[in-house]
Amino acid sequence: MKVTLPEEKVFNKKQIAIYITIIVICIISIIIAFYVQFYARIDIFGVEPESQIGKKTVEQIEELQAGFDQIFTNNIYVEEGERQDNKKIETEKPLVYTKTQKKENKINDYDIDVHIPYINIDGKIVEKYNKEIEAFESKINSVLNSKNNNSIYTVEYVSNVQNGILSLIIRSNLKERNNAQRVILKTYNYDLRNNKEISLEEVLRIEEIEQTELQQKIKNEISTEQKKVEDLKNLGYKIYSRDLSSSKYDIKNSKEFYVTSDALYIIYAYGNETFTNEMDLIVI
Repeated sequence: MKVTLPEEKVFNKKQIAIYITIIVICIISIIIAFYVQFYARIDIFGVEPESQIGKKTVEQIEELQAGFDQIFTNNIYVEEGERQDNKKIETEKPLVYTKTQKKENKINDYDIDVHIPYINIDGKIVEKYNKEIEAFESKINSVLNSKNNNSIYTVEYVSNVQNGILSLIIRSNLKERNNAQRVILKTYNYDLRNNKEISLEEVLRIEEIEQTELQQKIKNEISTEQKKVEDLKNLGYKIYSRDLSSSKYDIKNSKEFYVTSDALYIIYAYGNETFTNEMDLIVI
């Protein structure tokens, strides 16, 4: 019996080129997928790549917003290599330290837990900052002398030094009697190299963040929050309303911001002006 074997398939040059191209594309896709997994997110081994201000994913921004309450540790964090000693009033102490700390409770009268910071820098501008910060300390005696107010008063802060910029944010929470809860957020940003106050516009230039795009981002996020307010008002809730036409949302008028090595927080704290705990937080 004659057995006929199947003919051996012969690939021509065109087919070989197509197969090679497909293989190369697959290899490139695998490399890109690995790069994105490793550098854009925390990998399974817990290695966290260096973050870059202004180049965050939506998930990273949401994580920073959700963790905002946890940044207030009553400490200062200084980037390695930053010079400080030539600016200090008290050389043995850090650039920002807790000047007044008090924790006291009296049933039906008050509950106090405060950490008042002091900026340990010689200069007229910082002297003005420290005078303003004293207002948080002055409130302590008022609360301690209150009777049957069920007052709650807390003050906490965190500070950061990077790229020659000292940034300090203070949060105060006050609740007295039946008054609405009031949350105040104040920030102080100081250029250590040039001994001057630094504005948000200057920080954006340093970090190479496009102002037009950021302005639109602020507008969009404030509009989204106002839409939520309007929906709640329709349900009968009393919620703080945002004036979308207000110039306070302009970058040049945005005074409350906090700078870290990997993030920029822009804060619109409405409790700074009235009795409310409402705020908007833009994270870059």
